[in-house]
Amino acid sequence: MAAGTYQSARRAERLRRLRRTLLCATGLVVLGVAAWQRGSDEPPAPADAAPPRPTASSAASAAAPAPTGPSTGPSTGFAASTAAGRAQGQGPPMRWRVEVERGSGVDPDEAAHGIEAILGDRRGWIRDPANGFRLAGPGEPVEFTVKIATPATTDRLCEVVTPELVGETNCRVGHTVVVNLKRWQEGSPQFRGPVKEYRALIVNHEVGHELGHGHETCPGPGKPAPAMMQQIKGLQGCTANAWPYAADGTYLSGPRVP
Repeated sequence: MAAGTYQSARRAERLRRLRRTLLCATGLVVLGVAAWQRGSDEPPAPADAAPPRPTASSAASAAAPAPTGPSTGPSTGFAASTAAGRAQGQGPPMRWRVEVERGSGVDPDEAAHGIEAILGDRRGWIRDPANGFRLAGPGEPVEFTVKIATPATTDRLCEVVTPELVGETNCRVGHTVVVNLKRWQEGSPQFRGPVKEYRALIVNHEVGHELGHGHETCPGPGKPAPAMMQQIKGLQGCTANAWPYAADGTYLSGPRVP
């Protein structure tokens, strides 16, 4: 083969190889563009797809309670007596008022007059010349309040946790005497006597706490139970009694309960 012919053949072979290289490169570019287009056209995730994992800050924000406006506190749910009374006893009169839970069926003024009669009885706390009471009128400040409440409300106000006393007991909280509506209406199975007499025991016992008296226990079999005895828990041989003093002025006491 002549030298010129050989060189022409080599140039032609190089041109063919270059064309093949360009064609391959062009095909790769076209395939890449098509793949990118398919990726950009993927449909959105379905609605029930799992949400992204929350970050610590987003979890804390979700757990935080929604802000609320200032609270004005719950309604008391009690209706106050409107009657006013005269001073009873020789001591400085402690002013008091009755509040009755709404829906209980007890009239607050009627209850106030009943309690006024108990506090003014000569067998009651006014037998001590240091004591005095007065039923306060509307708007007057008071030294203590007598609330007559349903058993459930009484348990809440008195924070009753002893199982046998749930729904059954009365109490004094701060300067509030809490009277259980059940006891006010039914008396107590431990107390032999009319319901009206048992109401006197409730008032005398809890107001006795207001005056600073602690619990006492039975002084002996057959003797009157002190008004400051928790007679609802049993009489321990004593006889039921609603009054701090006997008719002759003797204080009906018993051993103090530590």
